[in-house]
Amino acid sequence: MTDTNEILRTVLDQWKSGVDNHQPDRIASLFTEDAIFQGLHPYSVGRRGVADYYAPQPTDLAAAYRILESRRLSEDVVLGYLHVDFSFTERPTISVNLVVLLRRSDAGWLIGHYQVSLAPTPSPRG
Repeated sequence: MTDTNEILRTVLDQWKSGVDNHQPDRIASLFTEDAIFQGLHPYSVGRRGVADYYAPQPTDLAAAYRILESRRLSEDVVLGYLHVDFSFTERPTISVNLVVLLRRSDAGWLIGHYQVSLAPTPSPRG
């Protein structure tokens, strides 16, 4: 049995590469046909919605993720909870929490659910 973090890294490294290289169709190919996708805009269902979300993103967008928790819910389902920093050349970084649900299919591990929420801003030390 493969380690859950290894499964997550295999898929998320490809996702990160697609984000960093501004490849919306490549990113979308990492999702199931019926994936529920919730970025920072209204949600969508399916690969077309994922590609449409990433297509207008700035070309200098880059993602850096850290796995915080992972669970193997069944032989074919992995849950991941992550922190992601989306950085830009000339804009402030956007920090989010990300939950992904990966499902194993004939095509390998694919993202079936993706949900982002803004990470709390750390309070200044006083």
